[in-house]
Amino acid sequence: MPSPESLIKRHPLQWMSSPSRGFSALVHVAGLASFASSFKYLHDNPNIANEAYGWHFQYLTIIGLTLATITFAIGLLADLTLSPRLFLLKNLLSVCSAPMEVLISLLYWGLRMRNALTGQIDERLVVPEWAEMSLVAACPSTSLLTVTDIGFHAIPSIVMLVDLVLLSPPWTVTILPALGLSSVIAFGYWFWVELCFSHNGWYPYPIFEQLPAPGRAGLFIGSAVVMALTTATLKWLHGRVNGFGTPTAPHARPGAINKNGSL
Repeated sequence: MPSPESLIKRHPLQWMSSPSRGFSALVHVAGLASFASSFKYLHDNPNIANEAYGWHFQYLTIIGLTLATITFAIGLLADLTLSPRLFLLKNLLSVCSAPMEVLISLLYWGLRMRNALTGQIDERLVVPEWAEMSLVAACPSTSLLTVTDIGFHAIPSIVMLVDLVLLSPPWTVTILPALGLSSVIAFGYWFWVELCFSHNGWYPYPIFEQLPAPGRAGLFIGSAVVMALTTATLKWLHGRVNGFGTPTAPHARPGAINKNGSL
């Protein structure tokens, strides 16, 4: 049976040592550097959202990026201090931030790819015209625009997946709690969007303007379901990659290191 000291270095169902001052710290530093670059872009290239109520936090992409930044900052602190409590907190936050970032990436790149292939989806439903113009003005080169897109919509989900699959114990959250958590996030965001609209007079995503209230409710309900399914899929992926399948009887909190064989 593993000693308590070995469990601190690596959970028995976790592929690589974390918290640690090696690869784990490197992943968290690299992620934070990318996140900081994205926030710097928002500061260096102001647009209407910079002066609006709610700033860029009206956008799910920026909310997800902020949550990922907090998650990785705590993860790095855990690496530097080798603190099991901070490691536990990082993994608890990851249950929210990882599915959100993966969902953002899937929605964004799926939309861009389908629009490029078929032209059936109007990107202006999710990207305001003024925002698109700001992006092009800030990044006149197509390659630079792509790098910016990758920084906001790809790297966060990639590094969160690396952290989850290689550096974290398995999640124990089941589908119903995952659905409850995603519903709280989805409807909390809806309340926030409507609050910002009451001050600004415009929605962050034009599609909200084209949908009546019941349509927006359906959109957020659908998003909550998809996020819950994303959580379940990530849990399954962790089990497959680490070679133990999906735990059938979870009995410890995410990140707990004193339970052999569970998270």
